[in-house]
Amino acid sequence: MDKKTEEFYERLEAELDRSNEWPALYLYKFIVPSVADNVERVALAFDCMGAVIKTTKSKTGKYTSVSVDVTMKSAKEIIQKYQEVSAIEGVVSL
Repeated sequence: MDKKTEEFYERLEAELDRSNEWPALYLYKFIVPSVADNVERVALAFDCMGAVIKTTKSKTGKYTSVSVDVTMKSAKEIIQKYQEVSAIEGVVSL
């Protein structure tokens, strides 16, 4: 992980800890290319966590937005999920 990314996650962790009491409900938003198993791979990252997952395809169908509502135990856990999902080709975290 490069220094900028590392600093971003450190700031995010501090902000999440300031604004939440754990465990807390967290909303992830991702955009993935609508190819192969991208949406399924995002969903699998949250498997067995009681997550509510909503998907919406873009008008052209090239991209799918994925919203994930899930209770997380800590800011570190939230960041670990962002890092896990970032391995999916073409994913954009919002």
